[in-house]
Amino acid sequence: MSRSFLPQLVNEASQTFRPSGRFAYHYARGKLGHDTIFHEMLRRGLLPGGGPAGGHYLDLGCGQGSLFAWLLAARRLHEQGQWPADWAPPPQPRRLRGVELMQRDVDRAARAFGPQHPVVRVEQGDMNTVDFGQPDAILILDALHYFSFDEQRAVLARIRQALPPGGVFLTRVGDAGAGLTYRICNGVDRLVTYTRGHRLPRLYCRTLADWVGELQRLGFEVETEPMSGRKPFANVMLVCRVPHGDRPGNAPAFETMRDSVPSTPT
Repeated sequence: MSRSFLPQLVNEASQTFRPSGRFAYHYARGKLGHDTIFHEMLRRGLLPGGGPAGGHYLDLGCGQGSLFAWLLAARRLHEQGQWPADWAPPPQPRRLRGVELMQRDVDRAARAFGPQHPVVRVEQGDMNTVDFGQPDAILILDALHYFSFDEQRAVLARIRQALPPGGVFLTRVGDAGAGLTYRICNGVDRLVTYTRGHRLPRLYCRTLADWVGELQRLGFEVETEPMSGRKPFANVMLVCRVPHGDRPGNAPAFETMRDSVPSTPT
């Protein structure tokens, strides 16, 4: 990975949050600078829709919209000829839509991007009920375990229905079967949740095999990759692709999956 380029990209993306205050700015710098999933999705070109028409991406549980600032900064630097030769070309966002439950994060996003941004829209809402539309890619980073197992299944089924052939669902989960590293990951997750002003929730956790099995039953082709960087965590990135030959909306109904019970209901 081009280490000399990353600080430049992080700085470019973080500047977006200057109008939102010190917390939003420093949170973005820390998140984008040290969270390897943001680096890898660009380096490997994991988001579809990179052609002239651009892509429509939906981030569920988007927080203050750090991902959107990241993608737009990548596009700007690429257009300026500042892009690592060993990275895939960055995606060309046509529409960036975020759904976030916490109003304070939505407010930070509004101050960062402004009310009339031509690409970005962040709205307050619950991913369990909001209409997903028809995006090219859907992302949920570190949020699925906040919902009950039935809610997880329902959301995953709706994601599969919303994505077209060739669409991508990109998520990161904790592997509840990873022992001590998972317990460390779980504790840090609770601490970050608390410092962001949220109540400490009950977590609904699964083993990696459970997550992959659930997604494969829906018809996704699933690729897994450890995604904790140098931290002693049990985070795994799941790149879930809809086969190109599939029919739009061709996914099992949620009701057919209800008897499936996670093996590690912690």
